[in-house]
Amino acid sequence: MNTPPWSPGAERADGSAVRIGALVPLTRPGWAEAGHHLLAGLELAVGEVNDAGGIAGRPLELVVRDTAADPQRAAAAVDELAGLGVAALAGEYHSVVARAAATRADALGLPFLCSSAVLDALTEQPTEWVARLSPPQSRGWQVYADFLLGAGHSRIAVAAQPSVYWASGTRILRDHLTPRGGTVIELDMSALTPAAVCDELAAHRATAVLLLVGHPEPAVPIVRSVRGDERLAEVLIGAPAGQPEFAEWAASLGGDGAAIPFLRYLPERLSPLGTGVETTLTERLAGAPSFVAFEGYDTVAVLAEVLRAQGADRARTAASWERVDVPGTRGRIRFSRVPGISVWQWALTPVQVVDRDPAKPDRFRILHTG
Repeated sequence: MNTPPWSPGAERADGSAVRIGALVPLTRPGWAEAGHHLLAGLELAVGEVNDAGGIAGRPLELVVRDTAADPQRAAAAVDELAGLGVAALAGEYHSVVARAAATRADALGLPFLCSSAVLDALTEQPTEWVARLSPPQSRGWQVYADFLLGAGHSRIAVAAQPSVYWASGTRILRDHLTPRGGTVIELDMSALTPAAVCDELAAHRATAVLLLVGHPEPAVPIVRSVRGDERLAEVLIGAPAGQPEFAEWAASLGGDGAAIPFLRYLPERLSPLGTGVETTLTERLAGAPSFVAFEGYDTVAVLAEVLRAQGADRARTAASWERVDVPGTRGRIRFSRVPGISVWQWALTPVQVVDRDPAKPDRFRILHTG
């Protein structure tokens, strides 16, 4: 029997798989460890959906594409996946890559549930096609700014590389800190060596330096330089983008990588579902899962619920974001329109500021919640 050609928005009645396109960074210069955690969460949830009968009896299938942190590669992958007939897109970790994917998905009329990227402006104009699980950068980084102020830091340097994401983070910090008596000092990492960063910190009398840079370069050399400079013994190193979350950070820096506060998107206690997922992910990853792995799992949990209710019809999927009410690993997931955000947003994503405990670097300490 010949299978009729797939057409956008049409459901297939032949029992073939319902396919979701998954965008993940699996190779350099993408943050491959984050990508593997994201993919582990996505794959675990897909397996559980299929064990429970799939989507109206049809198996759910991931079609994975490596973005390698390249926006053009991601946009091309969206085009390819749309042509392959995926019902929706999931994933992505890097914000500038997710923005390229969201823009293309919006243009093609392909639903995209963004798992982990936080850049506020995922699309230039409001869209019905894109929803997001991770909090917008403005919310998370304001929580981080409040933590800095509460810890007594008002002269804050940002060691930043050129990037839309880093520039957005710097602007959020300045806009939030300045009216509250804080000062933000910008250090251009396209022009400074790690040793020169130390000189600038000492000259400006900064009490904290935030790493708005890539990992491992130049983040690791900066940490080592600051830790080794006696002038900066009391300077807090921070990494709001979450670099210390992953085992690669601890492996690279050892004890020097502890006591560096960062943002992660977990509650103080996981839901009962989350506890079970944590156990399975720990086995699969041979270590503790990051918040990114939970984001991956929750992405598929949401999409599976929508696909069960609406079928694999793209327009109906996009029209149903506002009706989502799904138990996730980190809380109940509902989407709404948040002022200033162009996509459907989970407004109650948990936000924490944590660090690695110097006494036991594989243990995390919760320093602040928001």
